[in-house]
Amino acid sequence: MIVDSHCHLDRLNFDELGLSLEQVLENARAKQVEHFLCVSVTLDQFPGMLEKVQNFPDVSVSCGVHPLDQKDVLDKARLLNLANNDKVVAIGETGLDYYYSKDTHQVQKDSFAGHIDVANELNKPLIIHTRDAKQDTLDIMRAHNAEKCGGVLHCFTEDWEMAKQALELGFYISISGIVTFRNASALREVVEKIPLDRLLIETDSPYLAPVPHRGKTNQPAYVEDVAYFIADLKNLAFSELAKATTDNFYQLFKLAK
Repeated sequence: MIVDSHCHLDRLNFDELGLSLEQVLENARAKQVEHFLCVSVTLDQFPGMLEKVQNFPDVSVSCGVHPLDQKDVLDKARLLNLANNDKVVAIGETGLDYYYSKDTHQVQKDSFAGHIDVANELNKPLIIHTRDAKQDTLDIMRAHNAEKCGGVLHCFTEDWEMAKQALELGFYISISGIVTFRNASALREVVEKIPLDRLLIETDSPYLAPVPHRGKTNQPAYVEDVAYFIADLKNLAFSELAKATTDNFYQLFKLAK
């Protein structure tokens, strides 16, 4: 069995898919997926997201604000209140994205630091998004003692040096379908080096569908394709890769049922 460690079930276009949420999850379960982590991107949308998945015991959630959605000062009190819920197993996704955003760097930094503080207060791990912000991401992680709560750098696309420093802080690295893309040779070299006991897999659905589903709406069932690809890349049996990444998920997200 495998786990989709990062998806956005509330952002799937069910009309376009011609499926209900239950059917999406059933399709994934048929592909050996036993658990789903539905990840928050805004505090305003969090209650609606939580309501959608509340009755699915195999779906856990996170609570936080994506860096590209952080337009103003983080409301730490609100984050703390919303995240103090038994269904919430992680804080985020948070982090830094300098690729798309050129004028919100300080807002993002302050928000990221605030998320780390809340994660440490609640003793829940972080889900970190980082793009083109390697040094600032690592500096803020260290300055705010992110190693205390731990967490994961999700949908990782940065270099081995960044992965190595995150691993030294006790973090996990999660790999999405990007690893299957034709132009992802540098990422594949990084994935080969990631220790098996620190590796997670994800879809980041509805985004970034892996080969052979490029151009389609991504969904949790496709995490199986990611798992098979990485198993081949690392010269592992699928069962070994599946067991390791599933064990890693529950080791990190200890509140996931």
